[in-house]
Amino acid sequence: MGAESEKWADLAVRLTSGAAMVLLGLWGVWMGGHVFHALVALICGLMIWELVRMLQPRNPPVAIQLGLLGGAVAGAAIYLPVGFALPILIAPALVGFGQLTQNRALYMVFTVLVLLAGFGMMSVRDDLGFGWMLWLVLVVVATDVVGYFAGRMIGGPKFWPRVSPKKTWAGTAFGWVGAAAVGAYFVVTTGAGAQLVGVSVAVSMASQMGDIAESAIKRRVGIKDSSNLIPGHGGLLDRFDGMLGAAVFLLIIGPFIAFPPGIG
Repeated sequence: MGAESEKWADLAVRLTSGAAMVLLGLWGVWMGGHVFHALVALICGLMIWELVRMLQPRNPPVAIQLGLLGGAVAGAAIYLPVGFALPILIAPALVGFGQLTQNRALYMVFTVLVLLAGFGMMSVRDDLGFGWMLWLVLVVVATDVVGYFAGRMIGGPKFWPRVSPKKTWAGTAFGWVGAAAVGAYFVVTTGAGAQLVGVSVAVSMASQMGDIAESAIKRRVGIKDSSNLIPGHGGLLDRFDGMLGAAVFLLIIGPFIAFPPGIG
């Protein structure tokens, strides 16, 4: 009984802070434009701050400087033509490489991932509208929520115990099922082709890859959470790691998918 209680001990705090994040996120997505850009830029800056704190914890000023730079770059890049935005998005990775003295390769890769993901999310909202940004968010949320409950209720073999001790194959697979259900709903309601179900599952897998990548970094540096900014969830990297993978994946495959208009 004690083990069962411990398994669900963080549920109330997790749900409360999760609901607050969902409401804030939905408001930002609904508003779009400058409001959404500012929200995404803030999140990107904070994630880079968390990343530097994890990789080089004894140098807080550098974490603050690189976080501010990352947030400023994320906020500015969306207003530039893509050809000019891309080098600006990559620049903070190179700047940080010169300032950090350890884990520099990890910093570069993850910083580029964070900033490209932020740019991808803003592009989806600006170019495709509210509805398709909502689809992306719902796919990631369904992957996380369905996987969370399925993993704890079903249990079973662990996905990669050395890196992510709580993640199970059952939770991973049911995350795909949740994403497929979201895709099926949008097929019915938007007139999108049935392939959107497969795209939703692929986006779900990409989100799980983002989660695993962030977990691997935490195991490498020996910490549990990227920060304590969000009660029950840890830091923004802990909560948005799946969105990083999903948004970058969608940025890559977006040109090959025809998203029906009319739901923005």
